[in-house]
This record gives sequence, structure tokens and C-alpha cells, in this order.
Amino acid sequence: MTVMERIQDFLGQKRFAIVGVSRRPKDFSRAVLREFRERGYDAVPVNPEAREMDGLPCFARLQEIQPPVGAALLMTPPALTDRVVRDCAEAGVKRVWMYRAIGQGAVSADAVKFCETNGISVIAGECPMMFLPGGAWFHRFHGWVKKIAGSYPR
Repeated sequence: MTVMERIQDFLGQKRFAIVGVSRRPKDFSRAVLREFRERGYDAVPVNPEAREMDGLPCFARLQEIQPPVGAALLMTPPALTDRVVRDCAEAGVKRVWMYRAIGQGAVSADAVKFCETNGISVIAGECPMMFLPGGAWFHRFHGWVKKIAGSYPR
């Protein structure tokens, strides 16, 4: 499966967890949560230090989400990503997207290898906002720059 096919498959899931959503309302991770919710996705926030976010129940770990989710967007530091992918396997999550806009993002080589070894479809990098139809201009611009640079997923 190509990266673009994995992206389309992930975005085809209408219910998924967003792991590492910040408690700070103005944080980008909260904007991502709100954007997906506004687009009709049942995005479930995961942060062990919060009980609710934007009026939604927030879960400490993926394994606590009921009913369970089949996909998870990770907005975590790479060191934490290594542990979270193990939670994904334990919770039966079969699709993982390790968020990255610039820098390393949530991507960890060990976590990617763990996913591949354990039958979890993994997207190692990219910002999902670039792939949502009709997204904000700066997300579309980011995608355009990646296309020009030859780094847009295929």
C-alpha cells in the first residue's frame, strides 16, 4: 500500500483517537481536534492529564476508549510515541498516523518498526490537515510546497 493509500484509508475512518491533545485551548493539537469534529469525524481526545476537552470526554489511554477506536493520530513527542504504539497494539488499533509538520514531530524509527512488525498500517509523518478537502489556505500551501519539493506522498 502506498503512503497516499494509507492516508486515504486513515481519513476514511470516521472515528479515531487523537493522542497527545494539549490541555491548552489555543494549542495546534486542539485546533486539529476541533477541525476533525467540525468535519463530522468522531475524534476522541487522549491525554492522561485531562478528563474532558472542548466538552468531550478525554481518555488517559487508548485502551480505555469505549467503544474502541481502530485508528489513532499521534501528536506526541517521539519518546512517548514508542510507548503509545504499544498501547495501540494492545487496544487493537490497526492504523497509526505519526503527526509531523516540521522537524521530527511524533515520528520515531523504533515506533515505525514496531507498527510494521505488528501489522499496524503506519503513516510516519505528514500533517493530516494537508489532505482534508477545502482546508485552510496555509495547509494547502504546505501541500503545494511539498509537491514542488518532490516530497509529497505518492
